[in-house]
Parts: sequence; C-alpha cells; structure tokens
Amino acid sequence: MAVTHTAFLLAAPSSGSGKTTLALALMRIFAKRGLRVQPFKCGPDYLDTRLHGLAASCCGRQSNGINLDTFMASERHTRELFARHGRNADVSAVEGVMGLFDGAEKAEGSSAEIAKLLDLPVIMVLNAKSMAYSAAPLLYGFRTFDPDLRLAGVIFNQVGTSSHYSYLEAAAKDAGVEPLGYVPRNQRISISERHLGLNTSPDYDRDAIIEAMAEHVAKTVCIDRLLEIARTVLPEIDAPRLSAPESAGSRRRIIAVARDEAFNFLYDENLTVLQEHGEVVFFSPMEDRSLPRADLLYLAGGYPELHAEKLAANRDMREAVTAYCMRGGAAWAECGGLMYLGKTLTTADGTSHPMCGVLDLDTSMQDARLSLGYRKVRFDSGYPLELRGHEFHYSRIVRQGLLQNAASVRNTRNEPVGTALFRTGNTFASYVHLYWGERRDFPDFLMAAHLA
Repeated sequence: MAVTHTAFLLAAPSSGSGKTTLALALMRIFAKRGLRVQPFKCGPDYLDTRLHGLAASCCGRQSNGINLDTFMASERHTRELFARHGRNADVSAVEGVMGLFDGAEKAEGSSAEIAKLLDLPVIMVLNAKSMAYSAAPLLYGFRTFDPDLRLAGVIFNQVGTSSHYSYLEAAAKDAGVEPLGYVPRNQRISISERHLGLNTSPDYDRDAIIEAMAEHVAKTVCIDRLLEIARTVLPEIDAPRLSAPESAGSRRRIIAVARDEAFNFLYDENLTVLQEHGEVVFFSPMEDRSLPRADLLYLAGGYPELHAEKLAANRDMREAVTAYCMRGGAAWAECGGLMYLGKTLTTADGTSHPMCGVLDLDTSMQDARLSLGYRKVRFDSGYPLELRGHEFHYSRIVRQGLLQNAASVRNTRNEPVGTALFRTGNTFASYVHLYWGERRDFPDFLMAAHLA
C-alpha cells in the first residue's frame, strides 16, 4: 500500500553552494520538533552520511545516513532502499551531490536522476552572495530544463540583508519557483574542511556546530511551508526479506569491523549485508590491544594518516592483525585499510610509521595526488559478478613488491585505471571503496576464499 509522508531532495547549481550546511540544519530542526528523520545522501560520499546521522539523531532517536547511488546500484535497489528506510520516518531528507544535473556521464547518477526516480520535489539551495535579480534566469533554467523534474522551492544562502532577500524573492517568483526563505551570512556556522571533505575529528564539536546551524536557519527559512510542499508518496516496492544464516555454524560466524577515528568510511547497507552473514563486532585498531575472534576482518577507509603515530604505537594490534592474515584469515581492506596493511605509512611531514606489513608496499602522503572516480571491479576468478565502488584518496603507493592483482578495475567509460586489487593469501586490499548492498553474497565469497 502506498505511504504518504514528507520527503524532498536538497540540490544546488554547483558544489560549494551550502547544501550540506542547510541539510544538517534542517535535519536537526525536524528532529527537535519530534519528527522521525531519515537522512539520505546522493552519491558515494561516506562523510556526509556520518554527519547526517548525527544531525538527525536527537531527542532520544537514532538515525543513520543512507547512500542513494544509481551508478553503484540499480534503480530497483535504490527505490527499495529509499522505501525501506523511509517507511518508518516522518521526514526523508535527501542531500544531493555536486550540481543538480552533474552525474557520472552527463546526468546519469545525478541528483536530478534520483529525484525523478523517487518522484521527489527538489528544493534548490542557491548561493546568492554576489547575486540579486540574476537569480531569476538561473532558476528559470533549472525549472524548465527537464520537464519531468519538480523544482518545488528555493532557499537562498549567503544573503547579506533582508533587503537583499527581497530582490531574490522577487526573482524566484518571476522564475516560477517558490521562495522558502534565506540563510544570512554567518562564518560561525561553517564546518571547516579537510582534504577528504568535512572535518570529523573528535576534538571538533560537531554537535554544537549543527545546533548553531539549526538555530540560525530556523529564524529565516519557512520550515512549515517546506514541510507542506514536500508531501509525497513512497515508492510501492516490497522490501526483500533479508536472508538469515542457514545453519547454526553460519550464525556463529564473527565479522570484525574496524571502526574508530582512523577507520570510519562505511556504507550503512554494507554493514546490513554483513549482519546477514554473521555477528558484526566492532573494534578499534587505535585503542584495542587484541583482535576479536573473526571469520572475516573488514578494514574500511578513513584517516589512518592523521592517526599514524597512534596506530604504529599499538604494536599488539598490528601484530594481531598480521598474524590473522598470515594464517589465512579472510580479510577485506580498502583505502585506509590498505595503508594500514602495508609496511610503512609516511605522513605529510616525512615521518615514516610502521604498519602491519601484511602487504609488501609502502604508502605516503607526501606529494599528495588526488585519485577520484567511480570504479567497476571484476575479479579474475572466484566471484563472477561485477562490483562497483568509488575511489577517493590523496595518498599513493611509493613502493610495491611482488603482489598479485586479483581483479580488473575500470572507470565509468570502461577504460582500465591503474588501481589494483591486491591479494595475498585470503587478504584482499584495494584503494576502491566497494558497495556490495546489492551483491549480498559477496561476504560469503570472501569468507570462502581459502577454498578457491
């Protein structure tokens, strides 16, 4: 049966317009009103979803940010994810990615594509710092470019004065887009940026910043009207019954997942899939001295370079991880996890820190170079299906020994890229952050790797 609730997609003409700031503020405002908020993020970003969860988790309610990405997953899976997670929410708030029509290829995988797929009204965030009536043709173009897209309203960001807003308000009305208020300039509520996106360090009071954002935005944005025009219907798709382990043996399997300030780039649906295959136990390579008993070890990406000294100092954990991998334990490591499994990690200041030494390679943050893009991964043997993911890092491999490359990795144009997927024993490692939410048998492949 169709379910009506409040849902919208927050978009912008380009990156840097203030989408994330406004999304976090709105999520916190809704949550403080007692509404159950389900955050979503278009695209492969694993940072914004963490902050989304923090913003929406308020007044005793807990919420996790969910990725919606039509490159990494099919349209059906995307619709199912949205329906499954939105069904128990009062408000589903979707933050777009880059500009509204920016996708992997033209508009493919863009915020606009996802808004149309889910039949969501779009609320535009427009940076009006150096703009007045010129907002009219800009908004008119976005409203009319794709007739299947519903541009329901606009919120102006970086507005100088209420008088400035009056010009913008008139421009929006003339363009046929409803103005929903504005956000005055305020440097105190900006989140500082770091080379991989938003600051996520523990000494940064993110909750206080989000609270200040919410208070600031609530004064000048028409929250009630936004909620009113964002009434929509959830996609009518039956969520698939999540598989359960078939035997007592499989129920007892333990999946050890690294999660702390050094390793935290995790897709929520990946964790859901892992939970179908066993008990997920989280541990900290920074703080814990021993590795949990595990049938699968998952070392996700994160910021190991910012915590290299502490990771290196925890020799007990490094030796435990090395021993696990060397005796044939199944392990999957990506990006920061790959760096941790290498022999050394050199930070930007030139200091070299010892890591686990499972992989015969060294990584470095010196002469940092950005590697960015969607990836298609096909294993050379063992796993027959194509997996998709995303690569985003500045570190690089500065020395590589004789390591087996276990897969071919291509970009969106099906062109080979230099990224490898290393295998040594039953340990797999790559710079690619894989999404296996639609490949729910992938953990079984990893845990059965020793049989291949």
